[in-house]
Amino acid sequence: MKRVVVTGIGMINALGLDKESSFKAICNGESGVNKITLFDATDFPVQIAAEVKNFDPLEVVDGKEVKKIDRFIQLGIKAAREAMQDAGFSEELDKEEFGIVSAAGIGGLPNIEKNSIICSERGPRKISPFFIPSALVNMLGGLISIEHGLK
Repeated sequence: MKRVVVTGIGMINALGLDKESSFKAICNGESGVNKITLFDATDFPVQIAAEVKNFDPLEVVDGKEVKKIDRFIQLGIKAAREAMQDAGFSEELDKEEFGIVSAAGIGGLPNIEKNSIICSERGPRKISPFFIPSALVNMLGGLISIEHGLK
């Protein structure tokens, strides 16, 4: 069994867009739970959630790429960049000595919903060719690895 060391932390959540603001909010006893704003929750029995607010995807990906990469992947890329910076990652390090671990139960639900409706109403040929790559939960680790040239 090999030893694994976590050397950097990256964080984005309902309390903050980075580890410093998140930690400060936790220490101040703040709650990230509020009224749902990312979609119309009128017909849902629960009207509150812990949403990530004030996130600008253009800080993470180019404008033309924003629609090709689901929001959960954009959030993960931002957190990964912070973790790698926190760890002191540099391009000189051996790219074969790094691993990326990312996990999600499911991601891309707005994209899945949108394309399901398109398929149902207009047929499968009208679904975006970027649908599957933008919604795959393991795409996050892949894009992080590609961005940093990790093997």
